[in-house]
Amino acid sequence: MIKKLNDLEVGSWSRQGIRYRLKVVAWWNLVFDLPAHRWVSILIFLSTFQFLTCRLQAQTLEDHLLTAAENNPEVQAYFHEYLAALEKVPQAGTLPEPELSIGLFIRPMERLMGNQHADLQLMQMFPWFGSLGIRKDEASKMAQARYEAFRMVKNELLYQVKEAWHQLSRLNEEIKITKAHLSILEKYERLALVRYQSSSSGPGGSNSPTDKAMNSATPMPSSSTSMGDVLRIRMERNELENAISLLSDTRQALVAEFNELLNRDPEEGLELPDMLANEPLNRGRLELLDSIKGYNPRLKMLDAESAAYASQKTMAKLEGRPMMGAGVNYMAFSPRTENGMNMGGNNMVMPMLKITLPIYRKKFKSMEKAAELNQEASLKKKENTINQLSTQWRNALRDWDDADRRVNLYQKQTDLAEQTLDLLMTAYANDGKAFEDLLQVQQQLLDYQLKRIMAIVDKHNSLAQLENLAGI
Repeated sequence: MIKKLNDLEVGSWSRQGIRYRLKVVAWWNLVFDLPAHRWVSILIFLSTFQFLTCRLQAQTLEDHLLTAAENNPEVQAYFHEYLAALEKVPQAGTLPEPELSIGLFIRPMERLMGNQHADLQLMQMFPWFGSLGIRKDEASKMAQARYEAFRMVKNELLYQVKEAWHQLSRLNEEIKITKAHLSILEKYERLALVRYQSSSSGPGGSNSPTDKAMNSATPMPSSSTSMGDVLRIRMERNELENAISLLSDTRQALVAEFNELLNRDPEEGLELPDMLANEPLNRGRLELLDSIKGYNPRLKMLDAESAAYASQKTMAKLEGRPMMGAGVNYMAFSPRTENGMNMGGNNMVMPMLKITLPIYRKKFKSMEKAAELNQEASLKKKENTINQLSTQWRNALRDWDDADRRVNLYQKQTDLAEQTLDLLMTAYANDGKAFEDLLQVQQQLLDYQLKRIMAIVDKHNSLAQLENLAGI
């Protein structure tokens, strides 16, 4: 019986192995029987899926900046205004529309050359030499001004995205540090409970003279004092748990705000950043100021507007010159019978020349003066803007220096607080003393760590502001 069962099991395993091999062979044949274009489609799908997966798993700040620049509706609106301004350039460089006049006589008009049936006139006006080029230049400069306005809005958006990203990094790190301190308080609580239990059982559980002498020589903390320590620690834990909840709610609100800057669903998930590195200022201070004066979009917009007003001034002078027109007049005749004889009947073609007489000079002088005043206003605006940008440059560098000093200060304070905390922890574990100092230093350590994170974020925000001013 046992032999039959063994043979049955062997046969079952053999049949299962055969079925498995058949399935493998079937899949093998199916794969290698696929045509070439199917293989190409599969490979493209797999590579695209892998790219999108990596993209979702590793979205950096640069990826979000690119998404914001492409999707933000305000930036798109300014970009479309720039494109609309570009479309005015070919409009300004074209000639006036030719004029065609057609006159048809209901009854032919009898003339010496015959009966006139129609009168056609075609005329093309030409502005003064160079007028079209100046108009195109003025429209091009205005389009350039719209482009710099687009850059200004885009840079401001990128600065907001960077600032939100830095704040998200700060909140993440604050939550991590607060949770770490919460874990430390849990260890303190366990230690205080141990001391409470030992203090409750120690003095009453020994009646020998030797134990009484030892208890009198080494005073044990009272049970009420140890229990008070436990309650104090629990109070501190409640405060930290409430702080963690507040930080989490703030992070959710900031994630929604960040997604709105990118014109995405506010509830869309976001891979939150890690702690920002404490990086130095890599560029020279005066170099940053030169970049601001040379590449700031607000200054370049004012430069473009000033150049456009200069072109308007030149255009006003040229519009005060005569316009000339060239055309042709075509008159259709049919023969006229007079005394039994056909008279005339030949069609007539007459070249024409037309010229305007700009004798009302007050209008053109006013146009020229208005363009000159607008140009002067743009120059004054640029001068004022340079002063404002220089002040913002100094303030940003001052904030960066202040944040850098705070980073170094709170790093030193953190190291000293950790050393002090180790000493107080040892003292509390040995004799139960210095509990108030222990909690106070623990709170100071948490405060120093949070302030250091804030200082690092302030450094990054100051650098982002400098990049925004420089148009980077």
